[in-house]
Amino acid sequence: MPEPHAPAQAPAAFMQIQQAFTAHLRDPEQQPPPAGIEDRRMRIYRELIFNNVASLLEQGFPVLYQCLSRERWRALIRGFLIAHRAETPLFPELGQELLAYLSTEGALRPEDPPFVLELAHYEWVETALTFSDAEAGPALADPNGNLLDGVPLVSPLAWNLSYRFPVHRIGPSCQPQAPDPEPTHLVVYRTREERIEFMKINPVTQRLLVLLQAQSDQTGRDLLGIIAHELQHPRPPQLMEAGHALLNDLRERQILLGTRRQ
Repeated sequence: MPEPHAPAQAPAAFMQIQQAFTAHLRDPEQQPPPAGIEDRRMRIYRELIFNNVASLLEQGFPVLYQCLSRERWRALIRGFLIAHRAETPLFPELGQELLAYLSTEGALRPEDPPFVLELAHYEWVETALTFSDAEAGPALADPNGNLLDGVPLVSPLAWNLSYRFPVHRIGPSCQPQAPDPEPTHLVVYRTREERIEFMKINPVTQRLLVLLQAQSDQTGRDLLGIIAHELQHPRPPQLMEAGHALLNDLRERQILLGTRRQ
């Protein structure tokens, strides 16, 4: 007859097997497999897990993959599996987990390109916007509102970003080894047609978007007046005219939804 505590020991032993199994899959060189499982079977699981994760991340970060050697990419994925503990089981959010890992100390090697983290963030933004549940429909704004006299509303699917590297130009044939003298300002946004677009902007446009996203009750005219004052512009009416054209262009691109409804 089994001892009274035997049923409690069985789950504990099974959990130990599971932990040894997953530890080996993450780090097969340092963590031995559970006893009694032939290596042929373990190899199937090792390759399945690694190749699936590597393939999913390669699809999410195609430019980063092309900029790294195959060996370095595989080493990066192995380091990710060993050191990182994901907080989501959802495949579309796996890229965010890699981004979190790249932000930790030791994830990148001294010989890695200096733009890796920023490029990874830029590529992740596309996925994040693709799967975002944010609403950008006509109920939020009057699409035909006066952008000078009304309160312009930025689409929640338009992200105002700044990078030290020109991430929108980086690729296998363009791999800068030092940041640009000036930051690269970009707006990445999702259109009503579900396309992901980007727009390179200058510091003045970037500042205007910052003011717009503060969600104050100030009109477009008010905000352009603030910028004219900050720049000490010698001809404020000229800046107002150019700013009006810019606001219309941002609306045309669907970065602005229109003006806030009363």
